[in-house]
Amino acid sequence: MDYNLYINGAPVATETHMDIFNPATGDLLGRCPVATRAQLDAAVDAAANAFKSWSKVSDADRKAACHGIGQLLEEKAEELAKLLTEEQGKPLNGVGSRFELGGCQGWTHYTADLELPVQVIQDNEEGRVELHRKPIGVVGSITPWNWPLMIAIWHIIPAIRTGNTVVIKPSPYTPLSTLRMIELIAGTLPKGVLNVVSGKDDLGQMMSEHEGIQKIVFTGSCATGEKIMASAAPTLKRLTLELGGNDAGIVLPDVDAKAIAEGLFWGAFINGGQTCAALKRLYVHSDVYDDVCAALTEFARNIPVGNGLDENMILGPVQNEMQYNKVKGLVEDAVAGGAKVLLGANPKSGKGYFYPTTLLADVTDGMRIVDEEQFGPALPIIKYDDIDDAIMRANDSDNGLGGSIWSNDIAQAKALASRLECGSVWINKHGMIQPNVPFGGVKGSGIGVEFGEEGLKEYTTIQAVFA
Repeated sequence: MDYNLYINGAPVATETHMDIFNPATGDLLGRCPVATRAQLDAAVDAAANAFKSWSKVSDADRKAACHGIGQLLEEKAEELAKLLTEEQGKPLNGVGSRFELGGCQGWTHYTADLELPVQVIQDNEEGRVELHRKPIGVVGSITPWNWPLMIAIWHIIPAIRTGNTVVIKPSPYTPLSTLRMIELIAGTLPKGVLNVVSGKDDLGQMMSEHEGIQKIVFTGSCATGEKIMASAAPTLKRLTLELGGNDAGIVLPDVDAKAIAEGLFWGAFINGGQTCAALKRLYVHSDVYDDVCAALTEFARNIPVGNGLDENMILGPVQNEMQYNKVKGLVEDAVAGGAKVLLGANPKSGKGYFYPTTLLADVTDGMRIVDEEQFGPALPIIKYDDIDDAIMRANDSDNGLGGSIWSNDIAQAKALASRLECGSVWINKHGMIQPNVPFGGVKGSGIGVEFGEEGLKEYTTIQAVFA
């Protein structure tokens, strides 16, 4: 099946397509349109023209439009979830495609109800000063392959809620589900408010350079984020960048290993570890190291991995060959350096990019699997003796997205958490996000935040009114 772009309220065919395959089976799923520069220009022009009227639509009407999108997503959830599973690989169940569609609905409705009222900062005999929030213009959204629909919603809804218009480009690995979702929801909006173009990586560069786009919001790798900053600089675009993480968790010696095993597992292996804020490095005190390794291994070995269309599966394959080979290479490098395989490694040959859930003990800092973001189903477990040393090692990273402390002493855990150099920190959990809490990274993990009132402000400019 050939999919289409969606520009100015209508499907648009392309001359060139890319084949998209199911990562669990290798079967051809559909053909993705490859947009030309002229088609990107048409999408940007449509968004710019629509901005003239959409930016003047009442706040109440924009809120209602967003709620309408949320309702449509609920009605089409099963169709989109099935396509998402076939394309991305994540199971229908567990923290999979149905979960992702539920997140799309929840974030849409919550963001629709957010308000950015006029702020009065002075009102006295000398005069009145108000701060007004204004839409920016055309927003270019570039999304990744791990949570393609939910992250698209994270970009789209705050943009249109605040009066902007959007041109979105999905990842070339998972474009079909986004193309279908945009076709559905854009049809509920005025022509040109929401447009989708798809293609290869060069299309993203064209967007970040485009003079008709005023803001880029990007979720993806640090390396690509750096390229976007460089190419967006000549036009002084506003940027929101949610980039990679190499999140560390620190387990204190007072824990009950069996009690925290489930939380540790899902912190690390949500979406098969293919999540920016997943737990990527686990530092465990030597007093409980063996117990934590044993409890985590016992829990992990009982989680089924397979084709996501099977209702019994909880985890699926790695999404693409490039990422599969990266995970495989990092594990092999660690084992060659002395790491002990507690579970997994040694993937079986056959169809699909299935890499077994892998736990590695006797890992040391300096191994690539510790120093690099694996973004897959493999977790290094590192021993420490001194908490100050563990904090230092956790912070010894160019990334700073998230971190966690695991302890029965909540007061001590909170005190230690404040020393972690990251945008979000969790106590006895990892990676939990909420639509009312700003989310973003420090250091190389990004610029700006998403979610909540602070995230909504990212799509606006300030106008001070003196009276």
